Amino acid sequence: MNPAETLQYEARTRMRQAVVAGLAGILLVGAAALQLSGPQSKINELTIGLITEHKRFPIDVIGAVINGLGLCAVAWTLSYLFAITRARNADLRTWIRGIAIAGGVLAAITTVVYAILVAIKAHQFVTTGDQTYMEAHHLTSATGFVAVPVIGQLGALLLAIGFVMTSLNAMRVGLLTRFMGYLGIFVGVLVLFPIGSPVPVVQGFWLLALAYLLTGRWPSGVPPAWSSGRAERWPSSQEMREQRMKAREQAGGATGRSKPSTPSKASQTSKASQTSTPERAATNGDPETVVSPTQARTRSSTPKRKRKRRN
Repeated sequence: MNPAETLQYEARTRMRQAVVAGLAGILLVGAAALQLSGPQSKINELTIGLITEHKRFPIDVIGAVINGLGLCAVAWTLSYLFAITRARNADLRTWIRGIAIAGGVLAAITTVVYAILVAIKAHQFVTTGDQTYMEAHHLTSATGFVAVPVIGQLGALLLAIGFVMTSLNAMRVGLLTRFMGYLGIFVGVLVLFPIGSPVPVVQGFWLLALAYLLTGRWPSGVPPAWSSGRAERWPSSQEMREQRMKAREQAGGATGRSKPSTPSKASQTSKASQTSTPERAATNGDPETVVSPTQARTRSSTPKRKRKRRN
């Protein structure tokens, strides 16, 4: 697509995609917050964990479904962002888009399937058998119960790569600011290695910020690539320093031209000496010498004061 066609396509789809990105952030954060509610096991022990899971399985299943929907929305958002990025840089490989979609969908499916499997195993453990550790271990060591989390980790890895590559390339063509680009890369790392709170606050913030950017609003102004339809590379650190130095030089030159010239101290001293020379002249017999009136008054020419007569 040429730049005009790209801008027309984005004008039709940006608001819709802003809604999708915003929902993705809300769903991810809401699902994690929901799964933190309800009864929680205070002891990390397999039998107690299954009993607690039997009590709270509706919450976990609903939370997994919401999280799965959020992951699908994330995959859709990354796919859209990559498509408009590739419209500005045709050299990008299409496998990046496929990895983002596959990672999001795979992670969503495994999240829901694993929550359902845990609920089934917890129900079997509570309602049948003698509820021993051996029985709990037997139920949770089945092939499907072990394979699903592994597939989920593969999906998370693909989704993390999709986050990193899409955010990096979108920043390079000027669709994302440096802050949003580097934050998107960091979000990709957090998909694999969650740090801090179990609630994905950073992921939710990035998605909501992207939704705000897609609406055509941004505190510092929308990047120029959104209005030109072409790649608008951000200047490097060296180029920014050179621009600042050039701006300082231009500002200094303009100030020098507008500032009135003041005479130097030497010229002021010379003028003062030339002005006071006629007043200090004491050349004898020179008719051209100008003698100051004060110095020209002698004692003889000064009128004598009249003395008062004393009676």
